[in-house]
This record gives sequence, C-alpha cells and structure tokens, in this order.
Amino acid sequence: MRQTLSVAMIAMNEEANLPRTLESVKWADEIILVDSGSRDRTLEIAQSYGAKTTHHAFDGHGEQKNVALDLCTQNWILLLDADEELSPELQKEIQQTLAAEPPFTAYWVPRLNLILGRWMRHGGFYPDHKLRLFKRGTARLSEGVGPHSTPQHDERQWGHKGTLKCDMLHYAYPNLTVYLEHMNRYSSEIAVLLAARNRSSRSLFAFVWNALLNPIATFLYNYIFRLGFLDGREGLLLHVNHSVYIHWKFIKAWWIARDEDQGSEIRGQ
Repeated sequence: MRQTLSVAMIAMNEEANLPRTLESVKWADEIILVDSGSRDRTLEIAQSYGAKTTHHAFDGHGEQKNVALDLCTQNWILLLDADEELSPELQKEIQQTLAAEPPFTAYWVPRLNLILGRWMRHGGFYPDHKLRLFKRGTARLSEGVGPHSTPQHDERQWGHKGTLKCDMLHYAYPNLTVYLEHMNRYSSEIAVLLAARNRSSRSLFAFVWNALLNPIATFLYNYIFRLGFLDGREGLLLHVNHSVYIHWKFIKAWWIARDEDQGSEIRGQ
C-alpha cells in the first residue's frame, strides 16, 4: 500500500524562495508550514499551494520544526527548509520509495549546496547528507542547540536508516552579502550557547586553540585534503570565510563570558 507524505516546513519572510520549494513538493499529500511572523507574501504563496499554515512565535530552530512535525498527519514526513528544493530525480525516488512499505523507517538525503553562485561538490560540502525523510513519530529535532538542530532517530528503537541517491538542492548563500550576514548571525547564536555551556575559552590555551589554531586547521583540512580548491575562487572564499566563522563564534563566546566575569567583579565590589 502506498505510504502518504506530509511536508513539514518553517518560514519567515520567504516569498523569494517559497514558490520554487513548494513547486517541487506540490504532489505531496499534505504540506504544513509554521510561520513565525512573516510580513511579506509567504503565507499567501503557501496557501496558494494548498499548504496548511499556522503561526507560532519563534523559540529556536529545533523547537519550531518540532511544532511543524506535531501538526503532520500522514504516514511519512519530509522535513524541508524554505531555501531547499527537491530535484526531479529526488521527487521520483521518494515517490518510488513510498509506493509500498519502505525497508527503513528513516532516510538520509544527499544535499547539494549553492554557495556564492556555485554548486559546491568538494571540501566536505558534498554529499551533505541530511536526515529529512522519516516515518511519522520516529524522529524529532534536538532543541536548545541553535541553528544546526538535526532530527534524532534512535536505531535501537526504530531500526536502521537508509540513504537515498538523488540530490536535494539547497540555495544556501547566493552572494557574499547574504553569506556574511548569516555567518555573523549564526555565530552570535552559537556563541551564546557555548558561553552557557562553559565553552568560552577562558584559559589561554583554549583561547589560542579555538580562536586561532582550530580555524586554520579547518581551512587546511577542507581546502587541501578534502579538495575544496577544486571549487575555484568561490571555494576559496567559502573555506576562508567558514574558518572566520569558527573564529567568530569562539571569540564571541569568550567576549560574553568576559563581560559576565567583569560584571560579577563589579557587583562584588
């Protein structure tokens, strides 16, 4: 018997990306979109594709996506971001997978990322496997971990995961301005979490490693050993700035802890 499919999404002010995304999943049995306060045509566009929309104040990436998962009613769930699209080949592969009872209860999906106008195929950015297709009730997003929350699927409880072959397309950072804005915002979010977990590089050794040596080592590993240089100038820009992002998140965490320590000293005087 064919398995039915819900598409679960979250969005805010995504009118530029949403038509492309929804066009690639319009064949699904149900589309759920949780909006956190869009001021553009996001809701209008979603509803024009038959999506069921609801509002929920943003309380974290994993938390928001779990709200969408809880609203899904079909046998299987495809978790999708508003800047992603299913390639025609992946659409067919998912439909064939769900044509009968699948052998696995969750599937990794390879993701191809468009960064600075180029599809990145090296440097550890491809295949960028994401756990996105799973039987309803077998996976939930981790919460309280910032923008990189991922679905958690317990193989001991639900069985092994499979891997699909065809690509999901991620229109991640079309230009340098968008990329730098996102990295600045994400590094600030993660810095708060690092500081709260006492990973703020208070010792000199930890500071030198996290803020300097780790970014350099990451660049060399991804750009040289994982062949990032094969992605041309765009690959060089990506890996340089990805290392800068690592630097940012640790020095921001250190700065937060420093301000807290100085505040405690002042209050204790």
